[in-house]
Amino acid sequence: MTAEWLTPAAQATAACLLTSHGRAFGRPLIAGLAADAPPQLLAQELFASDAVVLAHDGADPSSDPGPRLIYANRAALRLWQRPWAAMVGMPSKLTAEPAERASRRQALITAQAQDGIEGYRGIRIDSRGRRFQIEGARLWTLRDKAGQPCGQAARFSRWWLL
Repeated sequence: MTAEWLTPAAQATAACLLTSHGRAFGRPLIAGLAADAPPQLLAQELFASDAVVLAHDGADPSSDPGPRLIYANRAALRLWQRPWAAMVGMPSKLTAEPAERASRRQALITAQAQDGIEGYRGIRIDSRGRRFQIEGARLWTLRDKAGQPCGQAARFSRWWLL
């Protein structure tokens, strides 16, 4: 059985995450990883990254339920204390408490308008109700091969429990 993060769909998502990050910030998401590496290697390295990386689809953040998660690497799964099957597919707004969702939505709208932003911070909540602060996050727009927006992603490595 193929690991969830190595399925053809997940490999395509990983490639999109990496390419879109480079477009938004002018630098690679994972230092030293060649953009032309085999798709399976790209997917494996992204999943194994120490930085938290997650992404949601292109649904309107103002709609209900809004965007759904399409990717979460191992660090994200650990932080939110969810397995892939529970995390991928859930509404991404559920990563934040109800009181934090408006500011989260505004950051996503800003990131989409600018293609990417750096330095985002916010409070999130895991599957057991544990609250944590994230800091220094990058948010960026995912773009398909035609250059059309198809989702958004986030990457951060600084967080602490509240």
